[in-house]
Amino acid sequence: MTTFRCRVAEWRSSSLRRVTSWVPQWFPKTAVVSGPQEAAMAFPHLQQPSFLLASLKADSINKPFAQRCQDLVKVIEDFPAKELHAIFPWLVESIFGSLDGVLVGWNLRYLQGRMSPVEYSIAMEFLDPGGPMMKLVYKLQAEDYKFDFPVSYLPGPVKASIQERVLPDSPLYHNKVQFPPMGGLGLNLALNPFEYYMFFFALSLITQKPLPGALHIRTSDCAYFTLVDRYLSWFLPTEGSVLPPLSSSPGGPSPSPAPRTPAMPFASYGLHHTSLLKRHISHQTSVNADPASHEIWRSETLLQVFVEMWLHHYSLEMYQKMQSPHAKESFTPTEEHVLVVRLLLKHLHAFSNSLKPEQVSPSAHSHATSPLEEFKRAAVPRFVQQKLYLFLQHCFGHWPLDASFRAVLEMWLSYLQPWRYAPEKQAQTSDCQPRCVSERWAPFVQENLLMYTKLFVGFLSRALRTDLVSPKNALMVFRVAKVFAQPNLAEMIQKGEQLFLEPELVIPHRQHRLFTAPPFTGSFLSSWPPAVTDTSFKVKSHVYSLEGQDCKYTPMFGPEVRTLVLRLAQLITQAKQTAKSISDQCGESTPGRPFLSWLGFCSTDANGCYPANDLDEMGQDSVRKTDEYLEKALEYLCQVFRLSEAQLAQLTLALGTTRDENGKKQLPDCIVGEDGLILTPLGRYQIINGLRRFDIEYQGDLELQPIRSFEIASLVRVLFQLSSAINRRFAGRMAALCSRADFLGSFCRYHLMEPGLTGRHLLSPVARGSTASRARGPRLSLRFLGSYRTLLSLLLAFFVASLFCIGPLACALLLVLGYLLYAVAMTLLTERSKLHQL
Repeated sequence: MTTFRCRVAEWRSSSLRRVTSWVPQWFPKTAVVSGPQEAAMAFPHLQQPSFLLASLKADSINKPFAQRCQDLVKVIEDFPAKELHAIFPWLVESIFGSLDGVLVGWNLRYLQGRMSPVEYSIAMEFLDPGGPMMKLVYKLQAEDYKFDFPVSYLPGPVKASIQERVLPDSPLYHNKVQFPPMGGLGLNLALNPFEYYMFFFALSLITQKPLPGALHIRTSDCAYFTLVDRYLSWFLPTEGSVLPPLSSSPGGPSPSPAPRTPAMPFASYGLHHTSLLKRHISHQTSVNADPASHEIWRSETLLQVFVEMWLHHYSLEMYQKMQSPHAKESFTPTEEHVLVVRLLLKHLHAFSNSLKPEQVSPSAHSHATSPLEEFKRAAVPRFVQQKLYLFLQHCFGHWPLDASFRAVLEMWLSYLQPWRYAPEKQAQTSDCQPRCVSERWAPFVQENLLMYTKLFVGFLSRALRTDLVSPKNALMVFRVAKVFAQPNLAEMIQKGEQLFLEPELVIPHRQHRLFTAPPFTGSFLSSWPPAVTDTSFKVKSHVYSLEGQDCKYTPMFGPEVRTLVLRLAQLITQAKQTAKSISDQCGESTPGRPFLSWLGFCSTDANGCYPANDLDEMGQDSVRKTDEYLEKALEYLCQVFRLSEAQLAQLTLALGTTRDENGKKQLPDCIVGEDGLILTPLGRYQIINGLRRFDIEYQGDLELQPIRSFEIASLVRVLFQLSSAINRRFAGRMAALCSRADFLGSFCRYHLMEPGLTGRHLLSPVARGSTASRARGPRLSLRFLGSYRTLLSLLLAFFVASLFCIGPLACALLLVLGYLLYAVAMTLLTERSKLHQL
């Protein structure tokens, strides 16, 4: 570090000498600079090629990570904001990676403490909310520097809106759009240092491509996830107020950013965005006594950046277009993305619920309310609700039908239960019954009605298409049913639907705000209508704002959804029966069956198992858990929708889940067509859920069937080539022998002819017609010598013979003689059975 500072000092002195020697004769003597500070002020263009930036770039290649961070800490402490301004964009990009995903930066999404403890601790200390990087941000913030951020890397709806000269709804973009000069490329946002830092931090979750071996990394253990949690706890505190920024100079804390001069020629961007604080200062001078109220802008900015970058990837118009089956997905979130959003939602609930009881009541909306308290009240409904709803709708409709949907499901359920994150949580009763949802949450349920009802219908459609015998899918159905079965929650939802269905005045369409002066001044809160006391109007406004004025609402407790619930109940009952049958089937097998099957002594038919689930991979304990999940899920659904036992019994019988009298499993439900059996929709459901199946057999040439696990692949291929050569050489003689009517002909037919195709099960008339034309002549097959079973049997025979002092040649002769006797007996039995059939 000393060498580095010496190089910087030498560069300063050399630059000063060049400046003083270059001064022209006509320049006044009093204007000659006498130090590096004056030189920088007199000739700002000389600072463009920053030596500090070049040195840091060189050190980033040559020095280890720990040493680079130590140097950065010294640079941030020792250099003025004027020189730090030049390195800030490079430093942010080197930490979080480039916006195009080419540069990975510090790779915070995959940096774990247990894998790289030294690098992890250094990075977390450097990027901590009270660490050196934030000191740099506040140091630049005090000088009101601005940094350009390309609009092309913003989420799709925001980028499209700005490019079409339509002002985005979020105040985050107001008074920030910079149009390019003549000949320039692209639109930019002029951001202050805090905004610029948070934009890069939030977008790095999306822009950075996953590493090849990142599938086995737990998101909650990574540095990025931990940093998100620390930033939320620091800037959205559940206790106390927002901490002021740490001062980088002995003069005191850095001031809040001042409104900058508008750079856009449109009137809408001429109105600067004022924070929540400004509204209160204009009405209540006593608020100035609270120092924390001056720092509310950081909390606003953090929340808006996180919501915009992580959730605002779908607009209402885009969502309506995505309902078309031919629409292409514009943005696909990852499981890691969803887990981080869930962390945000959980903290926002805790943040909003940290209001004191006297501050939650409507009478508390007075001028004396502090900015932080009003921000807590407005955070979820005014920043998160609409964008989260569209985000969840897309996930429910486009996420793969696999176990990874659990992340989306838990994010949804976390949002639906704000009472879980309230400080006055009550303990469960002694009989383990779920606690009753308090009436104080009725406004939240009503103002988030679609989150409960529309998304529940979306989950039903997914559950009806998944394999409920799978423990992971059964667990998801159980989780949803358990949440909605909480006492008093279903009644609240039903009350909200009744309020929405009440006749009411039509609520006008939500209009886009074009680039004209918006009808509000001051805080973002002014852009929202005043508090409405009419509960019915609140519910209608919520539904229309999320779905549009012409939406068609399907009541959750109406006949259509009830029919879907009954179908789900049927499938749950069927899945329980299937899980029980699989458990019984697995219990019949002995512990040594896999080994014996490998040797070939047991049946290796893969059709004997249900392939549509993962029960066989997880054991008997998994079967038990699946049965418990499905049993409790069915019980909870019956509670929520008031289903009776008689209804369930009738529907179960209607689907024909019972077995035949002889105990054999029925085929899937199907009808007979011209080309064979055709599955009905019920049959498809039965196959998807593993309830029924077809018995599939190999119908082709037995010599050409795939090599099995109990065969030696190389030996099978060699024996096939040998038998093919023999068959080509002696085809005529074998045909003549098999055509004889005496015992020799029968003996040759038993060994050289395939079993009759009439004895094999053909499931399609098309297959029957095609196999009739594939009659094969006599041929020799040596494939049986390539199986482990045959070779092990021969080895055991020779070993036993050696115990009785029988040599290999004599043992081989005895085996051949024994087989001849067996073949003669089988030939006689086969001929006798044919005579009886005639």
